[in-house]
Amino acid sequence: QVQLIESGGGLVQAGGSLRLSCAASGRTAGSLAMGWFRQAPGKEHEFVARIGWIGGTTYIVDSVKGRFTLSRDNAKNTVYLQMNSLKPEDTAVYYCVASFYYGGSSPHEYAYWGQGTQVTVAS
Repeated sequence: QVQLIESGGGLVQAGGSLRLSCAASGRTAGSLAMGWFRQAPGKEHEFVARIGWIGGTTYIVDSVKGRFTLSRDNAKNTVYLQMNSLKPEDTAVYYCVASFYYGGSSPHEYAYWGQGTQVTVAS
């Protein structure tokens, strides 16, 4: 089993920045693909970004590209989502996800989910 613990959400003014962290523990085996989804009220889960554990290949959705960056620290089994130039439409619950497979942009590709952290961007 894999446990994912998120931190770093909160309230920020438009144009501000936040950094989300997600620490993985358990049967990590150094081969997890990890990423982030978000869910705004009344909407479905939206893919944000993912990163491979081996090689660190990243994929970021176009709507946040240039504002969000994804990185990982293998020694800490932790991934970081740096969010800059935040907009009110970025307001959502952000979920960390993990998979022992490739991990694409569908929520069904990720077996492990964190509890979610709220990000609220005030205009």
